[in-house]
Parts: sequence; structure tokens; C-alpha cells
Amino acid sequence: MKQYTNAQKGRLMLLFTILLTVIAILLGISLGSTRISPADFLQAAISGNTADSAYRIVLYSRLPGVLGALLAGSALAVSGAILQAVLQNPLASPNIIGVNSGAGLMVLLCSAFFPAMDALLPFAAFLGALVTAMLIFALAMGSGVSRITLVLTGIAMSSILGAGMNCIMILYPDAYIGASTFLVGGLSGLTLHGLRFPAVYILLGLLLAMLMRRDMNIISLGTETAKSLGMAVNRTRFLLILTAAILAGAAVSFAGLIGFVGLVVPHAIRFLIGNDNRYLVPASAFGGAAFVILCDLVSRMAFAPYVLPVGILLSFIGGPFFIYLIIRNRRSNHD
Repeated sequence: MKQYTNAQKGRLMLLFTILLTVIAILLGISLGSTRISPADFLQAAISGNTADSAYRIVLYSRLPGVLGALLAGSALAVSGAILQAVLQNPLASPNIIGVNSGAGLMVLLCSAFFPAMDALLPFAAFLGALVTAMLIFALAMGSGVSRITLVLTGIAMSSILGAGMNCIMILYPDAYIGASTFLVGGLSGLTLHGLRFPAVYILLGLLLAMLMRRDMNIISLGTETAKSLGMAVNRTRFLLILTAAILAGAAVSFAGLIGFVGLVVPHAIRFLIGNDNRYLVPASAFGGAAFVILCDLVSRMAFAPYVLPVGILLSFIGGPFFIYLIIRNRRSNHD
């Protein structure tokens, strides 16, 4: 039986995730309450007939949802891959270390004090995620940066922010009503115009992640080893965490508090190809995109005529997976 090198495995996984993403996009556009073949949509698009039902359904309903799932999935998966490499902790992901909680708190604050300004919610989410990530890093810097310190600081911050969210929901119950969809996490109601702002930041974050893949490999070796190789560890760690925060913040700004994508996808790919971030990062981007598109498709079709927010389905998948990782890590530590 042929043995593949890690590089060959990485290339094969990248090709597989790209193919899976293309298939997921076609399925996401074609399937729904009304089935529309790609050929029908292309024919309507080429003819320019905006009154065609297939054209309108795809352009105004399915395409924004698929594009939103693609952006959110790739951003959250790469954000998780970065955090796991920087913190050298397999349980690290944006929702675990508090980035999502920061976004949620800012959204609730915005809903409580500016209830008539719904347009501010995406920006508030992005700002909350970014500020939380920077605050976690600053607190960890003050107590001596280490992978354990950063994780524990993030978990503590997540708990504090969660308490703040509960407090606002009790004092301002209307704020929860206004932000309930966001807090669950979903992709309904998206528009192509509304995705322009987060798309720019996600593409910027993905570009930065691609450029820093070798730095992620070096920093994964440990602080002392990275320093011996001439790396400015604190600066590199800061830039990587900033990149992860930009990706997560931009994703939750329109998709809500979708969790576990950044945990499940990088783990699944790492299990198959190893820890080489040169292949892990791009494969995670495509794998995360395909994963969220397919999960959104299932949430729309499996419970028809109701639409289950994709965040709920992802929690059903990610929760047991997180428990499995905890049990596996405990067993490996005992061994």
C-alpha cells in the first residue's frame, strides 16, 4: 500500500476541501423549498431576465446565504487553527476563549441603548470581538505570556462577559428580543450588500493567515525554540491573535454567535494531515466553508417548513465533539 508524505497528504486534503466546497456551493444554491438546477440559474442570468423566479430566488435568497456561510465558515475555521497553533492548545477556538462572548455583549449593549439602530449591530459585534481579544492578550502579557495563561485568561474573560450578557438581558429584556437571532447564530436574512463590509475584513484576515503560516509552524514548536530561531515571539503571537480576532469578529458580525466551527474543522483536518500549517490553514478555510454551507443546508431542509438556525445545529455537533476532545486529552495525559 502506497505511503504518502505529509506534503502529499496536505495537497490531497487541500484539493479535496476545494472540491467539497464547490459541491457544497452548488447544493446550497440548488436545493431548498424550490429546487433550481445550476443550468436553470445560468440560463436566467445570461438572459438577464430579472423577473425570472429562479433568478430572483438565487440572487436574493440563496446566494447571500451561501456566500455568508462560505465567509463565516472559512473565517471561523482559520481563526480556530491560528489560536490552536499560537496557544498550543487543541481546545482553543474563538468561542472558547471569549471572543464570541465579547461580540455578544457589545450587541446586547447596542440593542439596549440604541434599540432603533439595528444597522450598528454588525459593527458592534466586530468591535466587541476585537477588543476582547486584545484585552485577553494584554492581561496575559501582564502576568507573563504563556499558552496556559492565555487560555485561562480567555476562559475567565468569557465567564465575566457571559455574566454581563445575562445582566443586560434581565435589566433590558427588550434588548434580548432585538438580538435573539444574533445570539443563537444564523444566516437568514443576509443580503449581498450587507456582506460587503465583513467580506473585506475576512479576506484581509485570510491573507494575513496565509502569509504567516510558516510563523505558525515555528511558534507551535514552543516559546524557547521559537526564540532560539530568531523569532520575536510576543510580537508574532500578538499579530496572530489579532488576525484570529479580525476573522472571528468579522464572521460573527453578520452570522451571530456561531460556535465550534473553529474547533471541529481544524481538528478534523489536523487528524488527517498533521500539524503543518502550510496546508492546514488553507484546507481549514475551504473545509470550514463547506462545513457551514452543508450544515446550513441541513438546517433549512431537515426541519421544513421551519428553518432551524444553523448555530443550533452546530452546537449539537460541536458540543459532543468538545466533550470527546476533553476526554481524549485527559486519557493521553494519564498515559
